[in-house]
Amino acid sequence: MLIAEFAHLFLWNALLTLHRYFIMFSKACEYSIRATIFIATCTLKGRRTNLKEISEEIESPMAFTAKLLQQLSHHHIIKSIKGINGGFEIEADKMATLKLSDVVDVIDGDEIYTRCGLGLKSCSPQNPCPLHSHFKSIRSDLKQMLESTGIESLSKDLMNGKASLKSLK
Repeated sequence: MLIAEFAHLFLWNALLTLHRYFIMFSKACEYSIRATIFIATCTLKGRRTNLKEISEEIESPMAFTAKLLQQLSHHHIIKSIKGINGGFEIEADKMATLKLSDVVDVIDGDEIYTRCGLGLKSCSPQNPCPLHSHFKSIRSDLKQMLESTGIESLSKDLMNGKASLKSLK
C-alpha cells in the first residue's frame, strides 16, 4: 500500500508539473504577451491605445495590466507617451525585430528554459530527474519558437481575423 501511495503521489506531482509546462507561462507573462500583441496591432493600424482599452481587450484587471505595461515600457518593449494624445505604441523600428522571447524574458526570465520538469531545485545533466532528458528537447523547441516568432506577425494574424486575444464564451 505504501508503494502504491508513493507512486500515486509521484504521478500526481509529475502531472501537475507537466500541466505547468503545457501552460508554460506565468499569468503575468500571458497577459503581457497579449497586451504586446494588441498594442502592436493598434500601432500597425496607425493609432495608440490606452490602459482601459488594453485591459478590456486582454481581459486583465486594470491595476495588474498597468504594472505589466510599466515593466514592458521600462524594458523598451513598448513605448508609453504621456499627454492628451498619449497612449501606448511600439516604435516602427522595434516592431520588425520584436520577438515573443523579448516579452517572456522581461516578465518570466529564463527560468522557463532551465527549470526542472518535476520541480526539483537541483536538476542537471549531472543529477537528472527522471524527466530531464525528455524536457530538454521541449525546452529547446520552446526557446526556438519564442526566438523566431515575431510580434508583428502575430499582430497581423490578429488583424486578419486568423487569431483572437479573447476566449470564446
